[in-house]
Amino acid sequence: MSTLFTGISELRTVSEAGTLADAALIANTDGTIAWIGPASEAPAADEKVDLGGRAVLPGWVDSHTHMIFDGDRSAEFEARMAGESYQAGGIAVTMDATRSAGEERLEKLLVERIAAAHRGGTTTLETKTGYGLNTESEIEAARVAARHVDDVTFLGAHLVPPGVEAETYLDEVVGPMLDGVAEHVQWIDVFCERGAFNEEQSRRVLEAGKARGLGVRVHGNQLGEGPGVALAVELGAASVDHVNYLSDADIEALASSETVATLLPACDLSTREPLAPGRKLLDAGATVAIASNLNPGTSYTSSMNFCVTTAVLQQHLTLDEAIAAGTRGGATALRRQDVGSGKDAQGRPAKGSLVVGAAADLHVLDARSAIHLAYRPGMPMTFKTFVGGREV
Repeated sequence: MSTLFTGISELRTVSEAGTLADAALIANTDGTIAWIGPASEAPAADEKVDLGGRAVLPGWVDSHTHMIFDGDRSAEFEARMAGESYQAGGIAVTMDATRSAGEERLEKLLVERIAAAHRGGTTTLETKTGYGLNTESEIEAARVAARHVDDVTFLGAHLVPPGVEAETYLDEVVGPMLDGVAEHVQWIDVFCERGAFNEEQSRRVLEAGKARGLGVRVHGNQLGEGPGVALAVELGAASVDHVNYLSDADIEALASSETVATLLPACDLSTREPLAPGRKLLDAGATVAIASNLNPGTSYTSSMNFCVTTAVLQQHLTLDEAIAAGTRGGATALRRQDVGSGKDAQGRPAKGSLVVGAAADLHVLDARSAIHLAYRPGMPMTFKTFVGGREV
């Protein structure tokens, strides 16, 4: 049945249509948008949902998460807040708990985390493997993720597990591990960073994934300037994420490519790294996304509201820019953005914009205007979330 959403004080379409006042929207039975326009001109539908004069924007598209894990790293966080520096090796702390959790528990934890993200207005989620760090556990993580999230990324090259030589481990990553996860994932990723994998090792991983038909993503330039951005652009990666430390050449490369620069502000605050230079990237012409980086060590949050607010208050993005980065930018980082007629490049209903033909994924704010996200930081601003026109 079709559903008319009315009582929308401000509809931010994140498209060429811009922001509409006193608007309405109709969702088709198949979960796509059938009509958008002034509420006074809305055609009839089978059902009606009155949103009571609230603002609506596209559901957040969280293009970078690590949701498949068990265990607790609060002690590490407390130590970091007391002045100890973050090192990539902290990832190994989660490994044993994740390996021993079992598929049923990992799935339960994932479902709970997805529900929490929905409560904060997120409607599209990517997640990564990368906490099992052996073939059996990475396959298990990929299989669980594929049942519940929109896009799954293979991150076997997150860290070399303790007691294993790097090259021996990489042989496993690009061999039996990649073979085992390939049917469950769409992307391959690598942590190209000091303490993790160097440029040569990262290239080996990414090229192996490309050879299997996987899209490329990169963790890069988080802890210092390095080869991550240049490698991502060279290999045509959809996104390079973190991007805290960028040279002028890095910024120019991103601006002249189709690789999205994904900001992870909650992680930056947790690790006390400088906030990624979102303003410089946008001014240079780069495509920017904002994501939560939900993970147990450096960003234990799925609050995209918080991340978008931080981008406005501390990274000097305008509200429109920050909302676009958390919606259409995230969709672009997953290659799910509207490329025409509300469809993405694969012909699926597009994410991250509210246009006819796109997914009816709605984030309803408990405010008349979206500026309240930043104007009232930390307040519970999400009223309701709809995926494909249905409340979640």
